[in-house]
Amino acid sequence: MSEDPASKERLRLWLRILSAQRVIENEVRERLRVEHDTTLPRFDVMAALYRNEEGLKMSELSGELRVSNGNVTGIVDRLVNDGLIVRAPVLGDRRAMLVRLTDEGRNTFAGMAEAHEGWIDDLLGAANADKAAALAGCLHEITTALEGRSK
Repeated sequence: MSEDPASKERLRLWLRILSAQRVIENEVRERLRVEHDTTLPRFDVMAALYRNEEGLKMSELSGELRVSNGNVTGIVDRLVNDGLIVRAPVLGDRRAMLVRLTDEGRNTFAGMAEAHEGWIDDLLGAANADKAAALAGCLHEITTALEGRSK
C-alpha cells in the first residue's frame, strides 16, 4: 500500500463518490417510481431520445447509454407499447430500426426532466454554486484524462 498522502486522499475521494452516487441514485429511482410510475432505465432511454429529436438507431442508443442492445430492447418495447416512442425502418438498412419519441413521449419526458432537475437541486443543495462548479470541473478533468487513455 502506498504511503503517499495524495494517494490516500484519492482513495477517500473514490469512496465518497461511490457513496454519494448510491444515495442519490436510490433517491432518484424511488422518486421516479413514486411520482412518475417509471424506472431510471426508462428515464435514461427517453432522455437520450429527447436529446436526439430525429431519433437514434438502436445501436446508437445502446452506445449513448453505454449498455448492450439487449438491455435497451426490452425497455424500447415497453415504451413503444406505452405510445411514448415509435420505431421506424432506416432507409438503406433493412436490419436497422430508428427509435424516436412521440409527441406524447416528448411531453411526458419534459415533465419528468423538470421534476428530476428539482430533485437533483434538492439532493445536492449542500453544495453552493461555486462548490458544485468546482467539483463538476474536477470530475470532468478526471473523466477526460481517463477517456484519453483508452484511445
